[in-house]
Amino acid sequence: MNESFQALVLDKTDDHLHAKVTDVKLDALPKEEDGNVLVEVHYSALNYKDALGLTEPGKIINQYPFIPGCEFVGKVVESDHLDFKAGDEVIATGFGIGERHFGGFSQFAQVPGNWLVKLPKGMDMRDAITIGTPGLTAMLSIDALESAGVRPGEEVLVTGATGGVGSFSIILLHKLGYHVIASTGKTDSPYLQALGVDTVIDRHELEGAVRPLARQRFDAAIDSIGGATLANILSQTRYEGAVAACGLVGGSDLPTTVYPFILRGVKLIGIDSVMQPIVRRLKAWERLDELLDSNVLNHMIHEIPLHDIPRHAEAMMRGELSGRTVVRIHD
Repeated sequence: MNESFQALVLDKTDDHLHAKVTDVKLDALPKEEDGNVLVEVHYSALNYKDALGLTEPGKIINQYPFIPGCEFVGKVVESDHLDFKAGDEVIATGFGIGERHFGGFSQFAQVPGNWLVKLPKGMDMRDAITIGTPGLTAMLSIDALESAGVRPGEEVLVTGATGGVGSFSIILLHKLGYHVIASTGKTDSPYLQALGVDTVIDRHELEGAVRPLARQRFDAAIDSIGGATLANILSQTRYEGAVAACGLVGGSDLPTTVYPFILRGVKLIGIDSVMQPIVRRLKAWERLDELLDSNVLNHMIHEIPLHDIPRHAEAMMRGELSGRTVVRIHD
């Protein structure tokens, strides 16, 4: 292979961030001592965390120059890990990739094998990255709700409905037979109807002043917003319902009381997809492979080249993107 490759490199001058596609030496990739695996990256994806890192100095990334990209999919080129060999198709999400460790906005990436998952047999790499972190997070959230006793036919609220996690939550819940309520600022979105939403409510209904207990509206919820939105959801969740919290776009504070928990038995479940054990990841990916198909995935995808990432990161921070933004590494 060549001594250098192309990657989107993020750098900082004073307090100003700038990112551009440039040549990077192969030996600049961090060499891992335990089960090192070199992957030729085929696709990455632009997530909210990536957009934040590309637009806000110090928010996500604290070392410069740096190669962002919190996830990638590709083929193994070289491996010191017993579970992987050249030619294996793998996906990498979480574990600080694109935050503390060089990420997937690059033609090559090098990570410990313990951070990788082999693609389910027959899964296309483009489909896999379309699912990626949002799909994994949505599946983990649904698994948690089901473990808490939520069952098909019940009403499940999904916030941030046009975003990645929200979109996958809707698709999966609909496929599994739940009644899906979408909370969004885009209430007339045909995109949501196509995903399988049963009811749409304006996100402003869940913002603002929080009552300790309010009218019971939802059997369960998957929330990627946090803040006052999550507090309002908790106060409106039915007796012994469950809420999976997986994001904090609306803030990290939670202005609630103990009343939903001790008077209605509501369960608040935190969902982490970053450090999730490989065994749970494999189980979730197997289930995602069973429930999703390419036709559904193609409906929600927007594909961009590597050099177009900065412009789309700014658009994502302005709330202008819907669905899943996939990054094509090789033009």
